[in-house]
Amino acid sequence: MKIAMSADGKTLDDNISDFFGRCPYFIFAEIEDGKVAKVEAMKNNNVDQMGGAGLSAAKLMAEKNVDVVIAGNVGPRALDGLKQFNIEVRSASGKVAEILDDFIKKIT
Repeated sequence: MKIAMSADGKTLDDNISDFFGRCPYFIFAEIEDGKVAKVEAMKNNNVDQMGGAGLSAAKLMAEKNVDVVIAGNVGPRALDGLKQFNIEVRSASGKVAEILDDFIKKIT
């Protein structure tokens, strides 16, 4: 399972961003057998986009084969795009590491 989290920074110690399409970074975590197998941070190139940042971010999630997106808030167009790509959306706030741990505990 692959999870993408909108983040204020590029480490697990950073906070979940309040925004999805315009968050500074995305942190991708691959979960295998109830444990984090791989973590990757990526700068969000959509942050300065004039319009459609959320939809562009949703397309990126599909390209990265993400199963679940966790963000503080996902706008309506991004939400529609994520649903179209069958990507589950969850809302959260706090430290990325804590949110990720909580998510893993709920799915195992």
